[in-house]
Amino acid sequence: MMRAILCCILSIVFTLFLRPTYSIKKSYVVYLGGHSHGKQVSSADIERVKYSHHQLLGSYLGSSDKAKDAIFYSYTRHINGFAAMLEEEEAAEIAKNREVISVFLNRARRLQTTRSWEFLGLEGEGGLIHEGSIWKKARFGEDTIIANLDTAAGVWPESKSFSDEGFGPIPKRWKGICQNQKDKSFHCNRKLIGARYFNKGYSSAGGTLNSSSSFTPRDVGGHGSHTLSTAGGNFVPGANVFGLGNGTAKGGSPKARVAAYKVCWAEDYCSDADILAAFDRAIDDGVDVLSVSLVGEDPGPYFQDGLAIGSFHAVKNGIVVVAAAGNDGPDAGSVTNVAPWLITVGANTMDRQFQSNVVLGNKKHYTGESAAQLKLPTGKFYPLLSGASARINASISSQDALVCKPGTLDPEKVKGKVLVCLRGGIPRTDKSHQAALAGAVGMILANDEYFGNDIEADEHFLPATHVTYSDGLAIFDYINKTRNPVAHITHPNTLLGVKPAPVIAAFSSRGPNTVNPEILKPDISAPGVNVIAAFTEATGPSDNDYDKRIVSFNLLSGTSMSCPHVAGVVGLLKTVYPSWSPAEIRSAIMTTATVKTNSGKAITDDKTGVEATPFAYGAGHINPNCAADPGLVYDLKLKDYVNFICAQGYNETDITRVLGTPYKCPHHITLSTFNYPSIAIPHLKGAATVTRTLKNVGSPATYTASVRSPVGFSVTVNPNILKFEKVGEEKSFKVTLKAKGENASADYAFGVLKWSDKKHRVRSPIVVKAAV
Repeated sequence: MMRAILCCILSIVFTLFLRPTYSIKKSYVVYLGGHSHGKQVSSADIERVKYSHHQLLGSYLGSSDKAKDAIFYSYTRHINGFAAMLEEEEAAEIAKNREVISVFLNRARRLQTTRSWEFLGLEGEGGLIHEGSIWKKARFGEDTIIANLDTAAGVWPESKSFSDEGFGPIPKRWKGICQNQKDKSFHCNRKLIGARYFNKGYSSAGGTLNSSSSFTPRDVGGHGSHTLSTAGGNFVPGANVFGLGNGTAKGGSPKARVAAYKVCWAEDYCSDADILAAFDRAIDDGVDVLSVSLVGEDPGPYFQDGLAIGSFHAVKNGIVVVAAAGNDGPDAGSVTNVAPWLITVGANTMDRQFQSNVVLGNKKHYTGESAAQLKLPTGKFYPLLSGASARINASISSQDALVCKPGTLDPEKVKGKVLVCLRGGIPRTDKSHQAALAGAVGMILANDEYFGNDIEADEHFLPATHVTYSDGLAIFDYINKTRNPVAHITHPNTLLGVKPAPVIAAFSSRGPNTVNPEILKPDISAPGVNVIAAFTEATGPSDNDYDKRIVSFNLLSGTSMSCPHVAGVVGLLKTVYPSWSPAEIRSAIMTTATVKTNSGKAITDDKTGVEATPFAYGAGHINPNCAADPGLVYDLKLKDYVNFICAQGYNETDITRVLGTPYKCPHHITLSTFNYPSIAIPHLKGAATVTRTLKNVGSPATYTASVRSPVGFSVTVNPNILKFEKVGEEKSFKVTLKAKGENASADYAFGVLKWSDKKHRVRSPIVVKAAV
């Protein structure tokens, strides 16, 4: 029995390790120096130089005809050289030629649109790829296959993010299809290599299938294109949203192949039946990474959760599954997608803001955010009015008017004024639409106490900005105490290098894990606020029927946006380490994460402004370059996950059916030996010991443990020194936690375990709570 499982695991690893790779052609410049023909250049000179270029390159590609196809510039007049589409290996060989001075990538040098990748350290200022970037090491995720199952999923194939220019043949291992039989306008290519849709679960639950949109993988809501391009979209110069964030958009693995699995329909309805069907197909099609921006209601038993079931079978087959933590924060215990075989992702900010300020008549300034296209005349002030004072009549609730619900605003009162609307009740952009319909010249969207400091940039329908709760209070106070209040709203501008960053988004769902509090969730956090990525052209940026604006890229926020950031990094790691298990990849991401901002201080919570905890960010903020060299990893095999399921009380008959092979659960099962990269003890009585095992994936080294103990608890590590002499070597250790009597907190306390060889830092959060 055990031999069968081991053979299965070895077969998967062996298959991944021997997986063929296919090089992607990139544009290179081959510099040869100067010419000997002088300043006067004849047509014969030009042809002679071109011929020499064709001959030189042809000697590497096999023929001058292939060289002619590859070269798109011949520098024939004063500079001697050429630019061509080459494979990385070909470029390296040409660079060895004594006639060649240099060979270098044709790099873009401009401000970045999807700022998150620069913020995460994958590129430097101006888009330059530095030596330490995992992009360089991973060849931009070359030929890893990333797919998404996503809310309002699907893809807009015409987006430049999914162009196949410069891509080679589709990997032979791909078995998917482009399901476009009923939508001939939809097409796949060598970048977007597959797309499917699944709607039978939706229709069986009473959903109405529209013939024009329900039988196609086409994205008509924008969310699917946004997430898929964030994970694996191409480099696209000149991407922006109404001129904001102008630069180059790209995904985490920009040279990956991508596929879309559309499982959600009207009102984002996604059924377990459709989700399972999509997982089943995706596994068979041959994807490497699945990005799943889907969340359910309160998490429950794993085998009653289509996403947990589907992802288990995906991980069983060596596929890494990344899932959104949910947008129900900051409430405790709101995190979803808590299965231990998933990588669960929370959302944080990045160091970019789309700043739009409020200037009051009393010369007070308040900083907000916006992506509004329209702007007010510079320096011109307008009368300022609260939504509550703009209600049509006394029969309208002042609260409904304050949040600017449809049918509550009096155009005679609103016309020509800047309107202040309170957040809540209806979507944020709906408020600006109502303000515009009522004749307002601008809108200030003010948070209530619940939303606190959580402000976002939205594509409003008139000049508008979004301000915090405290700033909103000050603005309302000014209105109430001023006879003729006036205000001006500045047009948004893009600010880079904002500090502190990251900050945990208020909406990001939080731990503890309500199913298994012994497993810390979320696992990691990543950029999920005001992310620019590809969008559909079937709807406007606000996704409302009345929004007739068309954009190729859009700003969206949510853990749906942070999830594909991690999936993109996973794609890079799969390229560099094709034999690593999904657990090893998760461990590399978690143990190298950071809990510091760009100002050197602890990450804070956008809701409260105080220091965030692992219940908000898991192991921390993702650090892709460090994840490429973690030193040590915590691994989990299929057997470990199966034993975990045994510990949940599932009987051996059910587990045998899940595996398709007989399995006998161990007599004594404890989660204290479950080799997760974090440590969580939710009901500590006196003392408890957990066992972990580390695998060396770096050079031989000696690691020493250090601990920051949770307040009220002591932590000891035995042994506290681990010496690794070869790659793949594993060593175990025990961590014992003891409550310090009355000093032990009745609430959760947090600490850190770190292993270091002075080069690597292998960091695990500790979460503990004393039993009542």
